[in-house]
Amino acid sequence: MGTRLRGVGVSHGVAIGEVRHMGTAVLEPPAGATAAADVPREVGRARRAAEAVAADLVARGTLAGGEAQAVLEAQALMARDPELLADMERRVGVGATAEQAVSDAFAVYRALLSGAGDYLAGRVADLDDVRNRIVARLLGVPVPGVPDSEEPYVLIARDLAPADTALLDPTLVLGFITEEGGPTSHSAILARSLGVPAVVGLAGARDLAEGAVVAVDGSTGEVVVDPSAEERAALAKAAAGRRAAVAAATGPGATSDGHRVPLLANVGGPDDVAAAMAAGAEGVGLFRTEVLFFERAKDLGAGQGPSEEEQVAAYRRVLEAFPEGRVVVRVLDAGADKPLPFLTADDEPNPALGVRGLRALLARPEVLGTQLRALARAAAGLPVHLEVMAPMVADRADARAFADACRAAGLDARYGAMVEIPAAALRARALLQEVEFLSLGTNDLAQYAFAADRQAGALARHQDPWQPALLDLVALAADAAKAEGSSCGVCGEAAADPLLACVLTGLGVTSLSMAAAAIPHVRAALARHTLAQCERAAAAARAADSAAQARAAAQAVLSGE
Repeated sequence: MGTRLRGVGVSHGVAIGEVRHMGTAVLEPPAGATAAADVPREVGRARRAAEAVAADLVARGTLAGGEAQAVLEAQALMARDPELLADMERRVGVGATAEQAVSDAFAVYRALLSGAGDYLAGRVADLDDVRNRIVARLLGVPVPGVPDSEEPYVLIARDLAPADTALLDPTLVLGFITEEGGPTSHSAILARSLGVPAVVGLAGARDLAEGAVVAVDGSTGEVVVDPSAEERAALAKAAAGRRAAVAAATGPGATSDGHRVPLLANVGGPDDVAAAMAAGAEGVGLFRTEVLFFERAKDLGAGQGPSEEEQVAAYRRVLEAFPEGRVVVRVLDAGADKPLPFLTADDEPNPALGVRGLRALLARPEVLGTQLRALARAAAGLPVHLEVMAPMVADRADARAFADACRAAGLDARYGAMVEIPAAALRARALLQEVEFLSLGTNDLAQYAFAADRQAGALARHQDPWQPALLDLVALAADAAKAEGSSCGVCGEAAADPLLACVLTGLGVTSLSMAAAAIPHVRAALARHTLAQCERAAAAARAADSAAQARAAAQAVLSGE
């Protein structure tokens, strides 16, 4: 019998193969100094290397598309950060080499992020990756990263930088295991979009021997080291059973007794529509419009976003794909880990708790007005059911301000509010006096409820969407929506967990939106259970004292134990 380890399964499927470790060596700049006469040349080298890395990250994002593109383009902004570039230039001016200046400037920013609270501390891995790429380019050496192998393998890493995860080759990387990360980390989200079996948060993962054979079950989070023939067969049988159940479940999302639960897709733009349709999405539950803004900020510089005409064209392509379907658009969500220089300040002491989301838009009403007018024009003449929602709504005043802006723009749509702040869940009925629907962003709701960033592996237990306190907040919002005759969906990554999707349904959530690849698995899970079973599972999960106990309690109810 092989040794069994347990992490967090974040991407469905079973992979069996030999271990290959991610290259993680930190590139140290050689000792040296820059003479005064050589300062312009060294500054030029540093700036060209930083821009080349930024361009490479953007190119990788374009190739990867979907959610990966937004993540990588946000990372490219780090390489182009004007303050960081100015710091590098200052260091070269006092005698540092380009390599040393880059390393030291990034070290300062790394220390600032590490000490700026959990939300920003979780971005340190992304910053380290950018630093390594710039230094490697200056030194003319390869960047430590995905191993070079001609044979398929299971990739092991402390964590995976977005640039590495986005372009993993599924024909070579059978699956991956990380020591850090949680179910809503960038690596987990990208793994689901790639369809690569993955387990994260596995303590001791880097102690697995190079070349050892492991079996990775991305559904259960189990990793078996040196599995026996019987164990391999059992894993293969379980995986085949799950695939058969997925294939058998077709049509609209519903429980086995016919309770409808529309299954929608999260998209970042027109390029994601094909995958959503192929998965049988009944519409779009989260259209992340900020992706377009980051693309235009990259192309046009920091001073402006996309024009109204550009926005109309992009929005219409998505709306046209779902005639008679439902498309829920989130207006621009910028700030914190998604800064836009023309919209958000770069000197906030704690951006995660600062002017982000709707707050930033209300401070710049012309940006919000342009986007809402573009949506109104894009939907004109189409039979689509358009819904538009605001991110980071805290109270009724926020909800009223957003609804007023929608009306002023002549937008013929349902107006809604995202529930990402605990105050919004607690006062959900008040919000629904101003807007017509709610959408729960469970990723941010967990972060703010537990003060735990989703990128911080050390805080993974607080990020777990099975936390009973988070389920309580979901129930509060769903109950409020039911009392007001409104709808309450979930568009966070929690909806992508088939077991949790049943619990969310039992809590009263009226629709589920997720990465397209997860839709068939969630459809199959719902089709196996009645609404009453889902409600009993939800009650059992809420009665638990921990995320692990909540999952186990729900599993026991739904499996008939």
